[in-house]
Amino acid sequence: MLTDEQIKQAAETLWQAEQTREWAEPISIRFPEADIADAYRVSLAVRDIKLANGRTVKGHKIGLTSKAMRDLTGANEPDYGFIFDNWFALEGEAVSRSAMNRPLVEVELAFVMGKELKGPSVNAADVIRATDFILPALEIVDSRYKGRGNNLLVDSISDAATCGFVVLGGNPVKLTDVDVRRLSASLSINGQVMESGSASAVMGNPINAVVWLANKLHEFGVAMQPGDVILSGSFVKAIPFGAGDTVMALYDQLGEVILRVTE
Repeated sequence: MLTDEQIKQAAETLWQAEQTREWAEPISIRFPEADIADAYRVSLAVRDIKLANGRTVKGHKIGLTSKAMRDLTGANEPDYGFIFDNWFALEGEAVSRSAMNRPLVEVELAFVMGKELKGPSVNAADVIRATDFILPALEIVDSRYKGRGNNLLVDSISDAATCGFVVLGGNPVKLTDVDVRRLSASLSINGQVMESGSASAVMGNPINAVVWLANKLHEFGVAMQPGDVILSGSFVKAIPFGAGDTVMALYDQLGEVILRVTE
C-alpha cells in the first residue's frame, strides 16, 4: 500500500500533466508497488484536487467491459473513472489534436441519470428506473502518461480509466422505448467504416455495466447523481485518429455523432 504522501504526489503529477500537457511518468513505473486499491486512491485524490480548483464531477466512465480488454490488463472486473465538466466537447465541433496525447475513439451509449442511484445491491430494474434517457456518444480514450507503464490496470484506474473527453449526440431516447441490447453502430474515419458492433457486447447488456458501476461506487462512498452522464463501455474496438480527420459514429436507431479534428 502506498503512503498518503505517495498518493498525493501521484495525484498532483497527473493533475499537473493535464494542465501543462507535459505528460507524466506512469504511476506503475514511479511507484512499482502500487496496487489496484492504491490506483483508486490516486483517482479519488485527483478528483479532490480538481474539485478544489473549481472543476465539477459530471459523471463516470466504465472501462474494460469486454473480456478481451480485461484479459489484456489482468483485470477480473471492469474499472471506472470520474468525468469532469471540462471533458465534454460539443457534437460536430472542431477539437485540436494538439490538446491530446495518444487518442483513440470508441462508440458508446451514455446513460443520463434522472435520479440518484446508490449501491449496494443495485439491480437492472433500479438502473432503468433511475435513468432519464440514453444518448449516443463518442469517447476519446487518452491518458496523461508519456509512455506505457508496467501495470496497465493500475495506470488506467489512476488516470480516470483513461478518459480523454466525451462527445454526446443530441438524440435522447428513453430506455423503455428501445431494446438497448439490440442497438448497434458503426465507427468511421473520413467516411471509411473502421468498426461496427452491437451494444450487447458490453457485458451482455449496457445496463449490466451501470449496475456494476453503482455497486462499485458504493465502495468509495460515491453515488450517481441526477444529471450524471454514465459512459457504459465501448462496443467496438478503439481506433486511433489524427489531425484533419472527421470521426463519425452512426447508430441504427440513435442517429450520428460527429467529431472534427484540427491540427
